[in-house]
Amino acid sequence: MKHIFVIHTGGTISMSEDETTGEVKQGESNPLLKHLLTFNDIVITSKELFYLPSPHITPKEMLELKETIEKACQKDQIDGIVITHGTDTLEETAYFLDLTLNVRIPVVITGAMRSSNELGSDGLYNLVSSIQVAASTEAADMGVLVVMNDEVHSAKNATKTHTSNVATFQSPQYGPIGIVNKRGVAFHHKPVNRTHLKADHLTKQVMLLKAYAGMDDTILKAIAEVKPDGLVIEALGQGNLPPTLMPALAKLMNAGVKIVIVSRCFNGIVQDIYSYEGGGKTLKEAGIIFSNGLNGQKARLKLMIALETTQDAGELQKIFSF
Repeated sequence: MKHIFVIHTGGTISMSEDETTGEVKQGESNPLLKHLLTFNDIVITSKELFYLPSPHITPKEMLELKETIEKACQKDQIDGIVITHGTDTLEETAYFLDLTLNVRIPVVITGAMRSSNELGSDGLYNLVSSIQVAASTEAADMGVLVVMNDEVHSAKNATKTHTSNVATFQSPQYGPIGIVNKRGVAFHHKPVNRTHLKADHLTKQVMLLKAYAGMDDTILKAIAEVKPDGLVIEALGQGNLPPTLMPALAKLMNAGVKIVIVSRCFNGIVQDIYSYEGGGKTLKEAGIIFSNGLNGQKARLKLMIALETTQDAGELQKIFSF
């Protein structure tokens, strides 16, 4: 018998639709707790750690979730972890755990696009699929996995792509690494490179910006007043920025702010190709850190965690190369 530990944190998967108004909201209790799921070869225990909509989840809750998982694994013989979570920030919590968790058992995070009593509700089905994946021997040592809509995605690549479609979670460029069906779980890819970062506490402030045509340095000047520890910019194309930003970026770096760029495109990676002012080559030469394929929200978390252990730009560039 395998022991799967299910941790509930809230989100649409734990909400209900008001039949009169049509609004989706939390009730007095999580409706998932009413379902006593039984499997022939799996024992399930559960804990409601939070009851929060996912926009209310912060890195503080992510760290508490990480610590809860590690303590549970030290205390009991657990074969797999399943986390239910709201979809708006699900990918961020999944990636945070992927970077920081120090466990080898399968860890799966899932959610729902339709609340518990809506027609076509997908929450309970996704939970059952996630338990199947968490109980799979093949899922061990793959990092944190996102399971939704019959698909298994790696936390590094999964992202929410649609506001309401049940097939919202996709992995641009790479696709899912496995599928779930009535006969079980089948993996056809395995993550090659994984990064583990130590996270005992979170004290750094990292901000996220998106570049756009005609962008000036007004917002960078405002950011300088806040004195953040780091800044992630979703740059244009392969990693280019309007030239008007260069003086303000230099001032931020001189003040000790670590700057990482990713692309605002959801396919491809940033590269130091263009040598015009604001081009990727000039940004790299100025000391800006290039990320290897992460989106902005995930790069922000990675920089926030990494800054707890190093301020060295060269070391940070190595961390962001994988």
